Amino acid sequence: MAVKIRLTRIGRHKDPFYRIVAADSHFARDGRYIEQIGYFDPEKGIETAIIDEELALKWLKSGAVPSDTVKAIFTRKGLNAKAKAVASKKEVKKAK
Repeated sequence: MAVKIRLTRIGRHKDPFYRIVAADSHFARDGRYIEQIGYFDPEKGIETAIIDEELALKWLKSGAVPSDTVKAIFTRKGLNAKAKAVASKKEVKKAK
């Protein structure tokens, strides 16, 4: 099962609002998802996105691939740096 972290649209017509979810890549964009990670309102900007960092890091550690938009949101929020730091700590422990 290929898991992706991506956006699911829940807003009304011409008023987009998105959930950030972990979903199987075979499911439809607005279809079934595994777990909800956060929210994103494009009118307010990336800085106001609400993300559960623990869940996001859990899915990134387990190999979920973020979409381009979600990757940009995670970068602005500093989650990519945290995920890389955790991964590098694991590599150091494995080397010992």
